[in-house]
Amino acid sequence: MTRLLIFGLGYTASRIAAALKSRGWQVDATGSAGNLDFADEQAVRAALGAASHVLSSVPPDRTSGSDPVLDRYGNALAGHWLGYLSSTGVYGDQQGAWVDESTPTVAETGAGRRNARAEADAAWFKLGARVFRLPGIYGPGRSALDRVREGRANRIDIPGQVFSRVHVDDIVAGVVAAIEGDAPAGAYNLGDDLPASGNAVTEEACRLLGMEPPPMQTLEEANLSAMARGFYAENRRVANGKARRILGWELKYPTYVEGLASLL
Repeated sequence: MTRLLIFGLGYTASRIAAALKSRGWQVDATGSAGNLDFADEQAVRAALGAASHVLSSVPPDRTSGSDPVLDRYGNALAGHWLGYLSSTGVYGDQQGAWVDESTPTVAETGAGRRNARAEADAAWFKLGARVFRLPGIYGPGRSALDRVREGRANRIDIPGQVFSRVHVDDIVAGVVAAIEGDAPAGAYNLGDDLPASGNAVTEEACRLLGMEPPPMQTLEEANLSAMARGFYAENRRVANGKARRILGWELKYPTYVEGLASLL
């Protein structure tokens, strides 16, 4: 039996685990929903010894920038198929330009903020991992539809601002394709075909729900968290051609229009 160890069984990784279990894989995982305690080194190292594949979705420490998985278990990863769920935030602000896997990652992003994601991404890359760079993730229970229903949606007046995004089921399809096809090590952008403004997505969600869109606000009026403000400080379009070519990846939801309609 092929066996996978997941570090960090969160929203996306739990769906990857379910997909592989349905294909006959045995899956161990750390995290609140997993069967292992990340700090229990004896149990985790035993699981590593039994695993053929390892996937990490654990983000780097926001303060130090170091990767907790590599810090504690990096010396036990050799010989495994390695995957890492990274972020397209590694590309920083590109002022709306297209980026692909050949675009250099940046050490700082937004208003000089340290890009710990880029540092962790590079560390996994050096180990020979398949690094899946993910844009804004949406899916069941986590989409513009939920924000509109709960009164948390907003529209921010930033002309020309665009983001890429991807439905969680399409991430699962890409990662599973990479695992089952033993994809070459390297970076893979898993984003949909239509980068768009957050306003456009909110407006489509409102249309589907038959609700009026929230009023347009300035960034200051929206009173966003520091993390959310940092998100709006970046502007880029993410190309997905490499994943299509190498992984044979096909999007079930090529744009947010199909994705939101399916969630409704």
